[in-house]
Amino acid sequence: MIRFCSLGSGSTGNATLVEARAGGTTVRVLIDCGFSLKQLEHRLARIGLSCADLDAVFITHEHSDHVGCVGTLARRRGVPIWMSHGTWQALGEPDLGAWLHRAHDAGTIDIGPLRLTPYTVPHDAREPLQLTCSDGDAKLGILTDAGSATPHLLAQLQQCSALVLECNHEPALLQESRYPAFLKARIAGRYGHLANHTAAEILGQCRHSGLKHVVAAHLSEQNNTPERAAAALAGALGCRGDDIVVARPDSGFCWLDA
Repeated sequence: MIRFCSLGSGSTGNATLVEARAGGTTVRVLIDCGFSLKQLEHRLARIGLSCADLDAVFITHEHSDHVGCVGTLARRRGVPIWMSHGTWQALGEPDLGAWLHRAHDAGTIDIGPLRLTPYTVPHDAREPLQLTCSDGDAKLGILTDAGSATPHLLAQLQQCSALVLECNHEPALLQESRYPAFLKARIAGRYGHLANHTAAEILGQCRHSGLKHVVAAHLSEQNNTPERAAAALAGALGCRGDDIVVARPDSGFCWLDA
């Protein structure tokens, strides 16, 4: 059994908690921890957990809204950290001792009953990875911080029972925003962030009868709205916008079963 929730999703910080249970064993892996240690503890406490309940942290890339207190978690709390070699280099090669583990594309990571499979994505970071999580029955696909779809990316997200998809911006809102031209170009570029319609196109190529939950994540507070993101994904599924879960910056979303 896999379930997952978000502690917060957006430019101010990102963290997705994945929990797997099998044969009396429970493991919890945090995907990104883009908050201070105090904030992370506070957000975990809201769901009755603490940092002591984390079995591992997987860092997708080096941007601050995904890294947060990862060094403190490793050094002070003894939590194993997984990240790519490129991400480690981009962070300045921090000394995390035996708590540091290297992740790479298609290199599976087994943590109790949970199997993580990282995959590369086009994003403006050194060696960014997103991932799928499976217990052999359910499969959760996570895709945020990618500028475009690739055949490799789409292949990894097939047959997921739940999907967390970035819906960062609505192109018209981005172009009308006060962002400088270079930032608009970066966000909208091939290595930037997914627009609503691109996320919907990805979903359309991954939909199948066993897909139970779809979450719109990493929304820009300035260049998107929950209603627009939900409507785009709902259009790809032929369902109502109310059927799409939207991750919020302050509260993320509640537990869902994959």
